[in-house]
Amino acid sequence: MSNIPVLLFLPSVFVLWLSAQVGASLRNRRPLKDDEREDFVVVQAATLTLLGLIIGFSFSMAISRYDLRKNYEAAEANAIGTEYVRVGLMPAAHAATVRAQLRKYLDLRILFYRTLNDRERRQINAETALLQAEMWSVVEAPAVTQPTPVIALAVSGMNDVLNSQGYTQAAWWNRIPIPAWVLLVVTAICCNLLIGYGARGANTKSVLLLVLPVIVSISFLLIADIDSPLGGLIHVAPQNLVSLSQSFRD
Repeated sequence: MSNIPVLLFLPSVFVLWLSAQVGASLRNRRPLKDDEREDFVVVQAATLTLLGLIIGFSFSMAISRYDLRKNYEAAEANAIGTEYVRVGLMPAAHAATVRAQLRKYLDLRILFYRTLNDRERRQINAETALLQAEMWSVVEAPAVTQPTPVIALAVSGMNDVLNSQGYTQAAWWNRIPIPAWVLLVVTAICCNLLIGYGARGANTKSVLLLVLPVIVSISFLLIADIDSPLGGLIHVAPQNLVSLSQSFRD
């Protein structure tokens, strides 16, 4: 479900709205006294402020991870394009082989970004790992037989290609921690309990008790969507990789 953020919206609205109703029910059983109202307002305001801060920090964490995935996509395109040029320093037979492999590798990386099916992505990763081993074996052979600085430059470029893919994969695994989500949800529930408990008279059944649950749930949805590289509506598009592929064809 963490990879399908939209499925979190309605359950979040229901749970938070239910928390407000529970708070209203508690108020009917044990109403606030006049001398308690001032202290309650302070606690309520502090809790709502804390919720806003946690949502803000969580949103910032999700954005930073999204930007990291975008930067690594650009880094991958740069590494592949650079190595495509550098392999020209190798013997002609090796250079032609590696360039054909790099074109195939580039197509696999574009598919990795565009594929939403988890099973297909695992298959792409398996093919990518196999192709990486093949590319490394091709550049390794002349490096062993002719260990010159020029050949070493091509080998270094291939190392950058392999490393960039690993950095990308690590960035896709790097998500907002579960404890942070737990803290966010618990704080939101407490806020809605206090909102319901502090409601006056007819407001306990008012549509106003639905406003905070909806707004907070929308925040949850947006944070989860940005944080998820697999599901949702916001994805990292392989613009740099596609542009590089087009330049290869041209």
